Amino acid sequence: MKIFIAELIGTFTLVLFGCGAAVLAGEFVGQLGIALAFGLSIVAMAYGIGPISGCHINPAVSFGAFVAGRLGMKDMFLYWAAQFVGALIAAGVLYMLASGKPGYDIAVNGLGQNGYDAGSPGGYSLAAGFVFEVVATFLFLVVILGSTAKNAPAGFAGISIGLTLAMIHIAGIQVTGVSVNPARSFGPAVFVGAEALTQLWLFIVAPLIGAGLAGFLATLNLTVSED
Repeated sequence: MKIFIAELIGTFTLVLFGCGAAVLAGEFVGQLGIALAFGLSIVAMAYGIGPISGCHINPAVSFGAFVAGRLGMKDMFLYWAAQFVGALIAAGVLYMLASGKPGYDIAVNGLGQNGYDAGSPGGYSLAAGFVFEVVATFLFLVVILGSTAKNAPAGFAGISIGLTLAMIHIAGIQVTGVSVNPARSFGPAVFVGAEALTQLWLFIVAPLIGAGLAGFLATLNLTVSED
């Protein structure tokens, strides 16, 4: 239960403040500000809930940890449940906040959802979006699995992971809005519906592929180090 609550709170924070920066303050803080909001959310939660759950707050991270042999399947599903619920609650709260401004229309202004083709902020294609999400998630998990390894410097994982997520957003917001996190995409898509919901599959499949590749790579590195 402690892990479930921690992951729910962590994912809630990431979605509320990451997507919230785009929806509530995007015109003021710009792409860099949105990227920092996502990255700083990770840093904050890494030290807030990390000692309890490891601060996955992302189904792709939990899947990568599972493939790397660091998390059991039963625990992975527990993490997933907490993450999707936390993201959905955060999207609901964000929608309530955004609706408090006259003229806000979720169909027009959105909720920080991810997309490709017409749903992409920069008009990027499905293929471009898919490749970006696979590669970005793969690199994100390489940093996560490496910085949380037993022989990694202690106390710095939250900073390295948060900065990596910010870097990914700086480069990729125009491509897909950046997911690298199925739960982060799920919450806003449920409320926005329409195209955001029909395109959600990419932001579940691509991050899991990237995370799985990174997890597999981690098992190879572990084998080499033991030999």
